[in-house]
Amino acid sequence: MVSAPHPRRTRSFGTARAISALMLREMATTYGRSPGGYLWAVLEPIGALAILTIAFGLLLRSPSLGTNFTLFYATGYLPFALYGALAGKIAQSIRFSRPLLAYPSVTYMDAILARFMLNLLTQLTVFYIVMTGVHIVYDIHSILDVPAILLGLSMAAALGFAVGVMNCFLMSVMPVWENIWMIVNRPLFVLSAVLYIYEDLPAFAQTYMWYNPLAHMTGVMRSGFYATYDANYVSLPYVFGIALVGSTVGLILLGRYHRHILNER
Repeated sequence: MVSAPHPRRTRSFGTARAISALMLREMATTYGRSPGGYLWAVLEPIGALAILTIAFGLLLRSPSLGTNFTLFYATGYLPFALYGALAGKIAQSIRFSRPLLAYPSVTYMDAILARFMLNLLTQLTVFYIVMTGVHIVYDIHSILDVPAILLGLSMAAALGFAVGVMNCFLMSVMPVWENIWMIVNRPLFVLSAVLYIYEDLPAFAQTYMWYNPLAHMTGVMRSGFYATYDANYVSLPYVFGIALVGSTVGLILLGRYHRHILNER
């Protein structure tokens, strides 16, 4: 007597296959159609860092930490870019994969996880390439705190996922939210301690800045590259708590209303 395949095992295999197919589809559509493909993913942060280095190098004698402007801005810009890329890509998951979500074997979670995994791997690769390049070009011999660097990247990924799934729901049920979010999101680059360190601000500004979880992320990242810097204002429970609550609420809402979203548009 032949036993029927275990439903959980069958679904797990189907999920892995669906996620892999969605990742390959996005690799072909996002990076395969433009000249240079993945090269632009590396050139974009290099260009941004070059502009920041030249602009602030002319205005300031030295950055807030160390003596190298490029390294200082890279430790703030790259984790922020990782967060932004994940949040933006995940927010568009249902819209991007809508034609495939009509198939029973492909779920909204497959679409979200495929975008998260592909773009996380892409941004981590970019981070490694750019940081390695900065250290080689400028002959920098940093004493790296690898656990702190990995923690900073984990914070960026967790926050990007949480914001992404929340916006995936909000943009699907309320299209005007996409425009509202673009306006709200723009000041975050300045308000997330990317161009300076938290301690540079006056006490009253630090009080408000503390509630921005992205400022905690940049602080942890910089402590990984600057041995003398101690970001003692950072609260890991606060950052990961916000990420957990945002992810949970977003996934619950998508689980409850994803069929309505797919049938509505």
